[in-house]
Amino acid sequence: MLQALMNLLSLCSRPFGYGLGNKSQSIVGHGGDREGKEGLLWYRDTGKYGCGDFSMAVVQANQVLEDQSQIESGPFGTFVGVYDGHGGPDAARYVCDHLFRNFQAMTAETQGVVTAETIQRAFLATEEGFTSLVTELWSTRPHIATVGSCCLVGVIYQQTLFVANLGDSRVVLGKKVGNTGEIAAFQLSTEHNANEAAVRRELKELHPNDTQIVVLKHGVWRVKGIIQVSRSIGDVYMKSSQYNREPINAKFRLPEPMNMPILSAQPTILSHRLHANDSFLIFASDGLWEHLSNEKAVDIVHSHPHAGSAKRLVKAALHEAARKREMRYSDLRKIDKKVRRHFHDDITVIVLFLNHDLISRGMVQDPPVSIRSALEH
Repeated sequence: MLQALMNLLSLCSRPFGYGLGNKSQSIVGHGGDREGKEGLLWYRDTGKYGCGDFSMAVVQANQVLEDQSQIESGPFGTFVGVYDGHGGPDAARYVCDHLFRNFQAMTAETQGVVTAETIQRAFLATEEGFTSLVTELWSTRPHIATVGSCCLVGVIYQQTLFVANLGDSRVVLGKKVGNTGEIAAFQLSTEHNANEAAVRRELKELHPNDTQIVVLKHGVWRVKGIIQVSRSIGDVYMKSSQYNREPINAKFRLPEPMNMPILSAQPTILSHRLHANDSFLIFASDGLWEHLSNEKAVDIVHSHPHAGSAKRLVKAALHEAARKREMRYSDLRKIDKKVRRHFHDDITVIVLFLNHDLISRGMVQDPPVSIRSALEH
């Protein structure tokens, strides 16, 4: 029975665009229309997934796109992932290739039942796999030890939403309140950024003898004065002294011995029972939330048609980034990747609209949907 279930789940594991080669991978997939690009912006205005409609967009700012994302919908329900890479694209790409597959394998072991534990085990397997890759490449590509990725995952299984997070990506729920048609914003993810006082307290409690566990540099709190997030996949130079040594760049090497891992790959996982007044979910990398509040993002989605929601959010963030630098949006659009990073980060947005009739009926996506964002421009 387990093998039959694995065979069924494997139908969902191939991201669309693979036939074109990895570098041509795009957000093209089943169940949608109005996809395209505008310079460094890719978008899918609208599409269908197991529980309703979705909208998806990503804009590149780095020399190589470090954000990756995916939507998978099939017998297991719906799986959404937003992976915000740092130090390079390698970890985010690895997570996009392996986390969902590990989730499938763990779910198959529980006869298709999704739990917080199966999601946690998928994260652990992905972390272990990436660490093994770092070990394998240490002699030829030691820099990969300094690459990591934030990971935000949402799983809709039956009538429950599971949210698992490492780092500072965020999912926000748009929820109808009262009988007036008003909508409120509720954040459903816990963030792990040293600029949060709770995260600094946690780090200090875990490392009571390390006075430099968090350091304020140029107005930004950083773990060991280096990295902002306290949890991630990868960043193994902050998890094992085996990799915190030459030949990695000196700026990553710690002067004192590492007696225990500084960063963690343990996700914060919560579950939320979906109700009829839960309207939509906004999954986005930190690049969006740097410029838009939860309330502003929810208002933008609520005040416009479903189609184009993700692109609308990305453009609103870009307009705000331009305003902060006292420049016009039209001029910001002309700035090329890499230089663009001085104005904003890579930004990924996925909006899921919730069709509660489909959710309550437990509809199985057929054919399965598998969509991934572009690897690079």
